[in-house]
Amino acid sequence: MRALISTWDKTGLDEFARGLAELGWQLVASGKTAAALEELGLEVEHVDTVTRSPEMLAGRVKTLHPRIHAGILARHDDPGDMATLAEQGIEPFDLVCVNLYPFAQAVGRPGVEEADAIELIDIGGPAMLRGAAKNYASVAPVCRPGQYGPVLDELRDRGELSLETRRVLAAEAFALTAAYEAAIATWFNAPATFPETIVIALERVLDLAYGENPHQRGAYYAERGVRSHLLSRVEQLHGKPLSFNNLNDLSAARMLVREFALPACVIVKHANPCGVAVGANVEEAYDGALASDPVSAYGGVVVLNRHVEGPLGTKLAQQFVEVLFAPGYDDDALASLERRQGTRILLDSERRRGAPDARSYKRVIGGMLVQDPDPELEDRDSWEVVCGAPDERQWDDLVFAWRVCKHVSSNAIVLAKGLATIGIGAGQMSRVDAVRLAVEKARELGHDPAGAVLASDAFFPFADGPQLALDAGVAAIVQPGGSRRDPEVVEAVERSGAAMVFTGRRHFRH
Repeated sequence: MRALISTWDKTGLDEFARGLAELGWQLVASGKTAAALEELGLEVEHVDTVTRSPEMLAGRVKTLHPRIHAGILARHDDPGDMATLAEQGIEPFDLVCVNLYPFAQAVGRPGVEEADAIELIDIGGPAMLRGAAKNYASVAPVCRPGQYGPVLDELRDRGELSLETRRVLAAEAFALTAAYEAAIATWFNAPATFPETIVIALERVLDLAYGENPHQRGAYYAERGVRSHLLSRVEQLHGKPLSFNNLNDLSAARMLVREFALPACVIVKHANPCGVAVGANVEEAYDGALASDPVSAYGGVVVLNRHVEGPLGTKLAQQFVEVLFAPGYDDDALASLERRQGTRILLDSERRRGAPDARSYKRVIGGMLVQDPDPELEDRDSWEVVCGAPDERQWDDLVFAWRVCKHVSSNAIVLAKGLATIGIGAGQMSRVDAVRLAVEKARELGHDPAGAVLASDAFFPFADGPQLALDAGVAAIVQPGGSRRDPEVVEAVERSGAAMVFTGRRHFRH
């Protein structure tokens, strides 16, 4: 039996190669891989001995040779193929072990030079893997260190790899080379906003407890090559495995908390914020967010942008929190929180902040809707006061409510007072109903809408929506403007003595 080995990542290769040698396999390797195996005391045939040709072009050409690829692609059960190999004096391979140059990792680093990136585009490696995968009935393609142990175990137990095992290995090899090519295409296409072809490669990060419902299986995949994703540099300190819904809510909460530099707390339920507040410290922010809607907060995802200390840990432990996410916990806080078996405690070690600049994708039947991400919110200096004169406290609340509103499902209405939400109307088919819901929620929870501000993610097509809020005592409104009936809406607000600001930009979130 004969194995061809050419790896950039040498992790686990010593045990794998030694295991093959102990089973009587002949090892053939290229360049630095051959040198590494010889340092282990293993007998290795060099690729240039097989090809009868030296490496060329500073290593760009090593394995790109008929004597290599014929040995990979020959079908062992085809008399014609085997006769051809015999005529040419070529020995067949039974296993090809290759992992590729780390292109995605390299271009993910800031400041990488284009010439350096180009040199990390692997040509021979993918060609060998694809050849072995195509010929999986005769040749086993091994493409990552995690496969070494199971492959060796099966060889030791059975003396050979089953056809099904080789087919699984082939599928993984093709997936790996496809993802590799996708990373390269993405890098080349980076200057294009919407290139002709978008190739997305996803890599499994985590098996989930279940999907959207318990009868559905689920897993979390990250886009390959991105520097930061939902769970990058996140450690789970305590609690049950994460579920699909946990991560969906966590993503929504993390996106919203990024809007604030001050100590902030975001509580999300079913991908919508049910309580948001900023404060002088994070404990004050949590108190404000919880007070917004303590009923909906039950079993929610809580995201904080400051370290959790003992007193706040005690408060959080008194609530049922599905997922808690923060940049740190002191020992007393962690001790209190760990008494809640149902709470998944996540530690955020990510130091890059701000909204991601990746495209946004939404799955539809048979395809994807692709768009730019919704950018950072416009500065208030660009807003237009169309009636009234908000005071500084109202300005603070208007900016706060507008930031929250961007992250609420459309139609979206947010009532805020004192830098905390007091009523949210989300996902309504009618903007009037969204206003009614926000006002009713505020009153049901003991919040007085009088003096509050209102944010709407899109313009009011009629004056009836704002009128509901004005009748409840709302003192200032922020909305994009742009309706044909803006004059009617402005007149209604002005008549009530309230203020209104146009931002000039809507923020639908469907």
